[in-house]
Amino acid sequence: MPDSRFPTTRLRRLRYHPAIRSLIRETRLDPASLILPLFARPGKAVRQPIGSMPGHAQLSVDLIAEEAREAAKLGLGGIILFGIPAEKDPVGRDSYSESGIVQQAIKAAKDAAPNLLVITDVCFCEYTDHGHCGAIDDHTGRMDVNNDATLELLGKQALSHAQAGADLVAPSGMMDGMVGAIRKALDGSGFTHLPILSYAAKYASSFYGPFREAAESTPKFGDRRAYQMDPAAAAEQALREVELDLAEGADLIMVKPALAYLDIIRLVHDRFPGVPLAAYNVSGEFAMVKAAAQHGWIDERAVALESLTAITRAGARIILTYWAKDVARWLV
Repeated sequence: MPDSRFPTTRLRRLRYHPAIRSLIRETRLDPASLILPLFARPGKAVRQPIGSMPGHAQLSVDLIAEEAREAAKLGLGGIILFGIPAEKDPVGRDSYSESGIVQQAIKAAKDAAPNLLVITDVCFCEYTDHGHCGAIDDHTGRMDVNNDATLELLGKQALSHAQAGADLVAPSGMMDGMVGAIRKALDGSGFTHLPILSYAAKYASSFYGPFREAAESTPKFGDRRAYQMDPAAAAEQALREVELDLAEGADLIMVKPALAYLDIIRLVHDRFPGVPLAAYNVSGEFAMVKAAAQHGWIDERAVALESLTAITRAGARIILTYWAKDVARWLV
């Protein structure tokens, strides 16, 4: 039966006019809240397209500088750098080398756009020859990442990024104690001001496929389910992860992926008010929309904006997204 308040109460009154809809919107996208992921590789004037992520490519350092300048002009919130080294090894030494690919990209980006926020992903999967997120051994009875042996390496990597000029470091490997190890390494070398954005609730998701092509980081054996979160785990497990990372010194928190985990974003937002919350609109989420749009099945712009609006509405105020530049142009 119709509500007894009808016809006096008509919610469509707030929808009939475009200007009214715009006036009362609570959720608004802003280019300044978007972070653009970039993939650095060796060479010069190299733009190697990523097949599963149309419009994106692995870029040599000189082209990373160009992207940084464009991101600054578009008013984006920043960039996050991932590296593909010339050579990989069991412990990913290029990741913490003074002349490593990301360290070069940081310097190039800061020279090109000094005021642009430059974030670095702190992990090992792009740098190791086995594709896992740290040093591996068989201490558990099977080949797996050795959590504690990896912590020192994470500290070295984050410190090398700071020394190269990074504005913020973002550990993504889901190692227990990673934030504390990185905080200790940074503070011990005078980088007490440098914030940590922790991938605190990162799930072992099937949506990462295109990223693994982009970063050349597909594991050579097994998978990452022994350290990334189980998608079917109790949602409260994510809250425990966040709480622990905050206790270790994380300054900002991330949930990854975004769209399939909007409930987690909302839970974290509500449980930890005042903590800056980011979400990663991941490669698979991007690629699905791109593929459907290329077939004419959906409107890419409309779906992308709706998706990012949903992520924002769930509680994330920072979004890492491959649509960052597009959105900045669409919102003009």
